[in-house]
Amino acid sequence: MASVEQALAALNAVQDAGSGRSLMELGWIQEPRLDGDRAVFRLALPGFAQSQRDRIATEARAALLALDGVNDVQIELAQPAGSAPIGAGGQGQLPERQAIPGVRQVIAVSSGKGGVGKSTVAVNLACALAASGLKVGLLDADIYGPNAPTMLGVADRTPEVRGEGAHQVLTPIETCGIAMVSMGLLIQENQPVIWRGPMLNGIIRQFLYQVDWGERDVLIVDLPPGTGDAQLTIAQAVPMAGAIIVTTPQQVSLADARRGLAMFLQMGVTVLGVVENMSVFIPPDAPDKRYALFGSGGGARLADEAGVPLLAELPLEMPVREGGDSGRPVVLSHPDSASAQAFLALAQRIGAAHLVPA
Repeated sequence: MASVEQALAALNAVQDAGSGRSLMELGWIQEPRLDGDRAVFRLALPGFAQSQRDRIATEARAALLALDGVNDVQIELAQPAGSAPIGAGGQGQLPERQAIPGVRQVIAVSSGKGGVGKSTVAVNLACALAASGLKVGLLDADIYGPNAPTMLGVADRTPEVRGEGAHQVLTPIETCGIAMVSMGLLIQENQPVIWRGPMLNGIIRQFLYQVDWGERDVLIVDLPPGTGDAQLTIAQAVPMAGAIIVTTPQQVSLADARRGLAMFLQMGVTVLGVVENMSVFIPPDAPDKRYALFGSGGGARLADEAGVPLLAELPLEMPVREGGDSGRPVVLSHPDSASAQAFLALAQRIGAAHLVPA
């Protein structure tokens, strides 16, 4: 008959796919015990590891069933650490807005639709604010499509995790003068995140409150496109200085941006203004020319309709794309380019109006 020590050794071989650490060491497998011919343990995965649950359960079950005398395995599933309790109708009951220790201001970067360059704006704005002397954090809240690690050149790095279960604390990755966390740092390349709302809420709250942000003048939150669970969680969880709405000049982008802008106003979140991205294309072989590939004036119209400022009209240049692909944002790789200068001006405007270094 197998012993508890043998069961512990078998479970110790089951690892987290992201960090390669044993789940026993991480505290995700708890209270292993033997009850006759049945092995029992508690699986307490944090929100960001829920996509591994089936694989972990299969591996742990196989490891235990291979032991002499073990004919059955019972796995007790704990609620994801950091998630809100699930109430009637399956809706998470979120507490009142709670400030993040050490973080002075939170600014969300949002868009109504994908493909408008929202993450590019968030990453370059964060780097530009840091270049101005502010202590900046970046939370990549686009859980289903986390691009910030690639844009910042840290896709191959894994953040340090301290503690166990609900007391785990992540250490953000320091790069390009900012501290950042992203789901992309916690999953394998090309691994999909297939979650419903409550699990999404849980990981976002972990990124807010179970990350060692230290002292930060501002935390930039890169939201996913649309008006879904992530936006609601952020708006309801933390007090924010405000939200920035990113759009392109074209009509289809403006229509979705209006919905996103209206959502923040209905949630009682200040809209700091509109950023029109890809306002004009500047060809590398003719830097004095401007081409309005996606129309013109759309951002100004949206801002005027909503009674908020037009914060910036950002041009599209090849170094913007190159910087995003190479992991060196344009404000750092080509600081004298028209695009970088526009991002720096945006950061100066945001900083002067809403942020003051500690």
